[in-house]
Amino acid sequence: MTITLGLFPAQATSVAFRLIVRPFWWLTLLWYVSVPQIQAQDRPGVALEKVTRSDIISEVSLNGTVNALRTSQLSAAVAGLVYSVQVEAGDRVAAGDPLIGLDEEEATFELESARAESAEAQARLDEARRRFAEARSVGAGRNIAATEVSARESEVAATEATLARLKAEVARRQVLHERHSIRAPYDGVVSSRSADLGEWVTPGDTLLTLVDTTNLRLDFRVPQSYYQRIDQDTELLATIVGADAQPVPLTIESLVPVNDPQARTFLLRATDSDALQVLPGMAVKATLRVTTGEQGLTVSRDAINRYPEGRVTVWIAEPVSGSDDEVREEEYEVREKRVEIGPGFGDRIEILSGLDGTEQVVVRGNESLQEGARVTLAERSAR
Repeated sequence: MTITLGLFPAQATSVAFRLIVRPFWWLTLLWYVSVPQIQAQDRPGVALEKVTRSDIISEVSLNGTVNALRTSQLSAAVAGLVYSVQVEAGDRVAAGDPLIGLDEEEATFELESARAESAEAQARLDEARRRFAEARSVGAGRNIAATEVSARESEVAATEATLARLKAEVARRQVLHERHSIRAPYDGVVSSRSADLGEWVTPGDTLLTLVDTTNLRLDFRVPQSYYQRIDQDTELLATIVGADAQPVPLTIESLVPVNDPQARTFLLRATDSDALQVLPGMAVKATLRVTTGEQGLTVSRDAINRYPEGRVTVWIAEPVSGSDDEVREEEYEVREKRVEIGPGFGDRIEILSGLDGTEQVVVRGNESLQEGARVTLAERSAR
């Protein structure tokens, strides 16, 4: 059986729409609810930083060398035959350790002879003092002449002088005896040895070289234009040439005010940092940071975008206002701004033009931004 509905064309269309759409009304509601959430989730999170006005720092790259504070070419103070060698090149020694010994047999005999003469003089002095005390106890003019008392007193004085001279001779012989042993004057490493067993050496002959590897200095040649600008705020960051490590801050010890007339440079000397772990003779490179005395606008290096054609830009983020003109802090709109940059120092770059200092720039998450895009705040820089 066929049922025919008598409907006008417009009525038939409305009925057909309701029959088709009404069963799927929940899909429409889901679309209205989920689209804003999806859009919010699609907004990338970025890190922002305010443009700051700070001191402009000038950086200069330096090459330097690690030098030992003390390097000594040790020699003998007396002539003699090398009798013993206790060290080799590369050995680490402590202050006072014996390094090379000379034949001391003759020096020992001379020392013993001097000690015997001193002991003999001491005995004569004791007898002279006894006789003088005896004469004084008897008394001049009684049983002994006054001249005898005076003579015994003079004998005591002469014997005392002789004993003093002989004691000095014993001390001298003792020193000469000790000088037959060459000892380390400080802690260090033996870098070379040029004397061996059986060699006859004389005073002034270099026997070995000792290097102090504990107290090191790093010497750099700096352009003379920087001499007056180095102060207590100057930074010196160094690293070993060829080492893949972060630069280590050094302490500037002194500026040697003697200019090299050929290179127009002066010597900057810094003390070694334990973190650098350098040895004498190593090559180091450093960055010297000195203030220019000027201030300017700076941003983080991460905020800078460079393009192949030479264009340089930053992304500026501005808070998005709601319908009631209240700022919604969780949302920002970004726009790209072309800037002119100056020299960089550390993690900062000077902005010569393009910004006025009131902006916030994107320092993280700026790799794929588009003009007018909405973003959310993932983190804010501490600056």
